[in-house]
Amino acid sequence: MQTIPTKAYGASGSIFNGLKPMDIEREAPKADEVHIDILYCGVCHSDLHQVKNDWKNTIYPCVPGHEIVGRIEEVGSGVTKFSVGDIVGVGCMIDSCGVCPACREKEENYCEGPVSWTATYNGYMKPENEEFNTFGGYSTNITVKEDFVLRIPNGLEVSAAAPILCAGVTTYAPLKHWGAGPGKSVAIVGIGGLGHMAVQLARAMGATVTAITRDKDKREAAEQLGAHEVLISTDSDSMKAHELKYDFILITIPDAFEVNDYVKLAKRNGVITTVGLLGPYKAPLNNMEIAMHRRSVAGSIIGSIAETQEVLDFCAEHNILPEVQMIDMQDINDAYDKMMDEEVRFRYVIDMASLKDEE
Repeated sequence: MQTIPTKAYGASGSIFNGLKPMDIEREAPKADEVHIDILYCGVCHSDLHQVKNDWKNTIYPCVPGHEIVGRIEEVGSGVTKFSVGDIVGVGCMIDSCGVCPACREKEENYCEGPVSWTATYNGYMKPENEEFNTFGGYSTNITVKEDFVLRIPNGLEVSAAAPILCAGVTTYAPLKHWGAGPGKSVAIVGIGGLGHMAVQLARAMGATVTAITRDKDKREAAEQLGAHEVLISTDSDSMKAHELKYDFILITIPDAFEVNDYVKLAKRNGVITTVGLLGPYKAPLNNMEIAMHRRSVAGSIIGSIAETQEVLDFCAEHNILPEVQMIDMQDINDAYDKMMDEEVRFRYVIDMASLKDEE
């Protein structure tokens, strides 16, 4: 089988050893695959969790990156959707079982197969064993099935579009599913990489949007993103004044937090959905608060391929872009340190030319 030598950055063990240059190999495209020259890759908070093995499922070596934008260099003999030279994206998954009810209904992100969907890096979403691994976008190129490749619309700035492939669709999918739109009051909790996209998307959908943050310094930024109101979560009087106000609350906080503080903000029949946390809340849910107003607490994970294309097109139509800070590949460890210290404003994006130029 023909392989393609590929430069990458990854972790061989704990994050505290840092990400380092490594050489990996990609397969040449099969009939239904395309080979992509990676131009840009977003840096997601999930990348940080995964290389640190916070979820206790990391397969090393780990090459992160699932917000990939690039140019097609080669197409397989059976490819019909794309051509050489197309600017495309790859998000959080590169395959699924294709036959379960979820996959047949075009919701591959909820694949019910034995190992769930195949993640762009770290192998299966539910690892069957540690023999199978996949490597992500902190690399110069990648080979992917055409059915899991997205078309980047002409109206999007290529250098800034990468975070839409995770942060964008991860917030768009629940906003769409629970009906954010005209006449709906929506609160976005956490105004970081995911939250800053959610504010823009909910506003463009026609909802009345409140940004909720503990960081007073983000008030102006949230307003500029389109929030009608900004609520500081550490202000107990303001939180009390906003109880029973929201139809839908989308929580994007990536680490364990006290969810009951936000349950009280939901209206009767309101829905609270967490997308940023893949783990337990700090404390159990207070079912009294849920039951008294028939509230619902839910979860959502990334989005389907169709929804990812939908949000890319939606962002192009409404002139929505992530706010990004461009970095070189060689600066990734410093970027991770700043993410852990919450010093990054919204989203880092790696200019992959810096890795290609590395001797």
